[in-house]
Amino acid sequence: MATPGFIKAISRSPSVRAAACFLGAQYLRLVWVTGRWRVEGFEAVQRFWDQDRPFIVCFWHGRLLMMPLTWKRSKPFHMLLSDHPDGRLGAEIGAHFGIRGAYGSSTRGGTAALRQLVKILRDGGTVGMTPDGPAGPRMRASIGAVALARLSGAPILPLTFSSSSRRALNSWDRFIVPLPFGRGIIRWGAPIDVPKDADDDGLEAARLQLENAMNALTEAADRDCGQVPVEPAPAAVEAAP
Repeated sequence: MATPGFIKAISRSPSVRAAACFLGAQYLRLVWVTGRWRVEGFEAVQRFWDQDRPFIVCFWHGRLLMMPLTWKRSKPFHMLLSDHPDGRLGAEIGAHFGIRGAYGSSTRGGTAALRQLVKILRDGGTVGMTPDGPAGPRMRASIGAVALARLSGAPILPLTFSSSSRRALNSWDRFIVPLPFGRGIIRWGAPIDVPKDADDDGLEAARLQLENAMNALTEAADRDCGQVPVEPAPAAVEAAP
């Protein structure tokens, strides 16, 4: 996020971290109750809940803050988090809303993390991931989410939020902090299925589908809230052989 030194300082003290996370959770509740929020595209979520079918929720790192408000406490939800200071803060804030942490990386030496997430999904839980986290590039999806979808058989649901009253931090992810008394949107996208027999080309096609869907969803939400959309980081260019 915007001030890593400050976050690290908070994280070093359990009591300070606990107090900061409590205040953070109360701030999110304030933003929710004072704002005019509408939820769109929730039909797929409700359908999966009615069928007791697990799924993977994907949202950009910069849109992380309001995600705890999208979930029912009665539905098991695990958020994949890095063991970085901002990951620990996110875990403690999420715990105030009944969200559990699953630590690791789905891409960097992430075999153990993937196994953990597959087990959660097969046990009926739902998993949340930021495909561009924890360090970017902004709004560019890594392969982790689609690899998890292939292994588990669970579909991916893109998710985003925007607000008419907000601050975009000067961080790699342009982290969005909604302000009280705004008009906000929480928007779900259409499910994305990844075949169990997808090869490397199939995984890349699914990764690109997810990235494009999340960016289109986020751009539309920003425009509908009267905001200039946050641009993704430049796409990586592969070197010629």
